[in-house]
Amino acid sequence: MILTIHPKDPAPRHINMVVDLLKNGGVVIFPTDTIYGMGCSIEQPKAVDRIARIKGLKKEKANFSAIFNTLSMISEYTKPIDNSIYRMIRRNLPGPFTFILEANNNIPRIFQSKKKTIGIRIPDNKIVMAIVEALGQPLLTTSIHDEDEIIEYTTDPLIIDDNFGRKVDLVIDGGHGGNEPSTVIDCTSSEIEIIRQGKGILLE
Repeated sequence: MILTIHPKDPAPRHINMVVDLLKNGGVVIFPTDTIYGMGCSIEQPKAVDRIARIKGLKKEKANFSAIFNTLSMISEYTKPIDNSIYRMIRRNLPGPFTFILEANNNIPRIFQSKKKTIGIRIPDNKIVMAIVEALGQPLLTTSIHDEDEIIEYTTDPLIIDDNFGRKVDLVIDGGHGGNEPSTVIDCTSSEIEIIRQGKGILLE
């Protein structure tokens, strides 16, 4: 099933449809400010299992990220962070970045593993931000990859629906996505490290 949502003015009734699915353990594909992502409520373990199966991954070893809509929501899932890192995150979010932070005890409970870190995102995308706000909890997310050897990420939501529509509960058509992923910054050691340069240019 595909649902078209206006990228600049998402209708509340559409957002509520998505949230109802997520609260009931649904898996949804949605736009971000970079590439399209597949996700579920971070509090739905069976949905997390399902995404891992769709991606052919072992859940405890998967490098899933989580989408938040505020820094205070992030603090519920991470250990306290250094003031300088906090300021850097605040300067760059919302935006096309994934910051890897030390996870608190909520993360092992969700992933049923000894996972010590979590990748956090606040995308500059009104659709996914409205979903997280209405849901009241983060979205676990993973990128939508293309099987094509040349094109790594599918940008057309209609093609995404053709490829994944039978595997998930909903594909959101929020317009064409990008084909460049987020910039990934590891903040878990004494010095920050850019481990993948993507769309975002970091303001330190």
